[in-house]
Amino acid sequence: MKRTINVSNQGASLDTSRRNFLKLSGVGLAIAGLTLIGCDDNEYDFMENTNVFDLGMGDVGVLNYAYALEQLEADFYTKVVNNFYSGISSVEMEIFTDLYHHEVIHRDFFKAAISGATSNVLPTLEFQYPNVNFNDRNSVLATAKALEDTGVAAYNGAGKYITNPDYLVIAGKIVSVEARHASAIRNLINPGTAAFSGDDVIDANGLDLAKEPKDIVAVAGGFIKTPFTWKEQGIN
Repeated sequence: MKRTINVSNQGASLDTSRRNFLKLSGVGLAIAGLTLIGCDDNEYDFMENTNVFDLGMGDVGVLNYAYALEQLEADFYTKVVNNFYSGISSVEMEIFTDLYHHEVIHRDFFKAAISGATSNVLPTLEFQYPNVNFNDRNSVLATAKALEDTGVAAYNGAGKYITNPDYLVIAGKIVSVEARHASAIRNLINPGTAAFSGDDVIDANGLDLAKEPKDIVAVAGGFIKTPFTWKEQGIN
């Protein structure tokens, strides 16, 4: 029997008194689905159209990059909790609900942070999930794993482009939260194993992988429908 709760992707009311093992502990970041259209070594173009939104330069570009990814995660988990797959356990339901609340907070945090710094704020994006079956446990967990693993690598790769020390401190909190998310999802897929910190995401030095934005884009695939532009020099 399916369990459904009605939540909105526009905002969330979080019961902070509820005991859960994934506590609120900062803001988060993840990336997926930026489909390249005709790029070269110095520019990532999502559409050849001067009216298409450009993420911007410097810290603003990085924040908009993060905001795009948080919009994606918030949208994904909204769909998950609004139509829990058949047979979902109470533990899985609680974890997905926690992640939903986290990512909506993360998304709204970035929107507020960018709005306070510039008028160049990424608009609300439209998403697609052509290969995701939200009624199937394996499909949902595999997608959540990809989003969370990629998010950690994206944070680690983008941190060096942040110049504002306050943003850098936040980024350190962000990546720790996303790593907790990734571990929780991995443990649901392979409970009681070392997969929660598998060697596919942890290198020989015991460190999380770091990936450049162009590598994140190339790996993630087409979740984001709304076209936008980001020049490489915008984060260098």
